[in-house]
Amino acid sequence: MDRGARWSALLSLLAEHGRLTVAETVEALGVSEATVRRDFGELAAQQLVTRTHGGIVSAAVAYDLPARYRQAGSDSAKERIAARAAELVREGSVVGFNGGTTTSATARRLAARADLAASSRRPSVTVVTNALNIATEMVLRPFVRCVSLGGVARPESYELSGPLASMVLGELWLDTVVLGVDAVSAAGGAACEHEGEAGINSLMVERAERVVVVATGPKVGRRAFARICPAPTVDLLVTDGSADPDALAELGAAGVTVEVV
Repeated sequence: MDRGARWSALLSLLAEHGRLTVAETVEALGVSEATVRRDFGELAAQQLVTRTHGGIVSAAVAYDLPARYRQAGSDSAKERIAARAAELVREGSVVGFNGGTTTSATARRLAARADLAASSRRPSVTVVTNALNIATEMVLRPFVRCVSLGGVARPESYELSGPLASMVLGELWLDTVVLGVDAVSAAGGAACEHEGEAGINSLMVERAERVVVVATGPKVGRRAFARICPAPTVDLLVTDGSADPDALAELGAAGVTVEVV
């Protein structure tokens, strides 16, 4: 059983019983005690559960934990990008996320920040998203104010788009938008494959003071069907070492700050 399936089963059991011990979880899932203890620790670090002596209990606001909780931690490059992007969000700020696996990982990393969880400010961060899966996870955190945009959902990406999403977003301001893309280049800018998503993502960019693009190396230097914004609009690109150095240099010459993690 991989980690994603194991966590889904573990959280389903916790939602049913409210409390689990290490021994109970070992018997139910058929995995080692060391694996269960590690899982307990990682879930507690993300404020999804509370550790007790020998087990876990549901977090105060997580009495109805989603059984389909998804962990996308197998891609180390994506996780490094997400970790760095999450560090950039200031306490008390408003951060926007569009849909995608890298933005989902970034939102998850943000929600796991101990300084935000321990802050006396409530909320310590506001998340605005058009991604249903991100909103589902963020609402479980007591220190996160989660604003989900309306609109029509696409099952391929969980993203909401259309006039309703635009109407709500047009009334909001974002300090930072963390933008997942299908492609980013100096000539083509930040882009995706679906024109409807590009429209709402473009509006998120317009409403943001700072634009942070998160993209794994293979997406750098490529073009995609629908442009979200031109390259000079992007303040920072966080990517990994597999990105084409020439494409990174071109983006730098276009005014984009590049961080390789």
